[in-house]
Amino acid sequence: MTQPRETLVSITDTPYYHLISRCVRRTFLCGVDHKTGKSYEHRRQWIEDRLRILSSLFAIDLCSYAVMSNHLHLVVKLCPEQSDNWTTDEILQRWTSLFKGPLLVQKWLRGESLIAAEREIVIKIAEVYRKRLTSISWLMKCLNEPIARAANKEDLCTGHFWESRFKSQALLTEENLLSCMAYVDLNPVRASMAATPEASEHTSIKERLQPRFDLERAVERQIQQQSLQSFDLSSGLFIKPLAKFEGSVTQKRQTGILFDLEAYLELVDYTGRLLHPTKRGAISELLPPILQRLNLSSKIWLEQATKFEACYQKQFAKPRARKNTHAA
Repeated sequence: MTQPRETLVSITDTPYYHLISRCVRRTFLCGVDHKTGKSYEHRRQWIEDRLRILSSLFAIDLCSYAVMSNHLHLVVKLCPEQSDNWTTDEILQRWTSLFKGPLLVQKWLRGESLIAAEREIVIKIAEVYRKRLTSISWLMKCLNEPIARAANKEDLCTGHFWESRFKSQALLTEENLLSCMAYVDLNPVRASMAATPEASEHTSIKERLQPRFDLERAVERQIQQQSLQSFDLSSGLFIKPLAKFEGSVTQKRQTGILFDLEAYLELVDYTGRLLHPTKRGAISELLPPILQRLNLSSKIWLEQATKFEACYQKQFAKPRARKNTHAA
């Protein structure tokens, strides 16, 4: 018997979870259907765009992801503490980027005058939204529903696109986390879709090595598909980087993955060379180690990794202070 999601997700046990969504009847999500020859490759970008935008709106970090032909893998970290300092305005801006919201919320965001009872209702609504913006279930709802609608519209059909609710797996130890992330990043290699991890498109490892996400284009595509209500680039919203590798444990408060990125790449490279009896692909033993393939010394890699983190800082101007007109 299936269990309620709330019984499977516990932030006190672990903030890390492996999520999987698969298409109904193994319908092609992306790639090329070998029977019909039709290409669905463009849908990979739909999903990657959506993932990065949702991660930036939610208090949830992306550790790794891979968009495959008929399913997708995510490893996420729940970070409810990120939402603790969000103001009512910020919560409402985030939520109304995805949903229109009730009339009172719209009036609040337009700066219209509200009586005390109306202001109290809006604040209560914002607290509901705050909780939703920390939820895996709401993250996957906001990811899967728009993708299903867009795909059905393109295929001129109706009905289920995903075979069931997403599957979630708690990653209780650091070993679980690293092995699952490596598994996700190696999915295209195992499926013979790519020869090496750094050559696999629409994966987190490719994005870590060659950051190229374009927020403006992603927002434009999502609004065209009516998958976003809005995303004001001048409002202070910005694209969140993938979960950061922080190296070994220190006395400072650490919010990222307690592992070194260079060591993780070597782990993925080593794991990818091992032949698996049920998988088609593996990294060729004839290839040099991954850091050599990327022409990176430890010093150069450290510099590039630092630039990678820096390039996702707030790129747009913070919102100008708005006159408080919510008073009665």
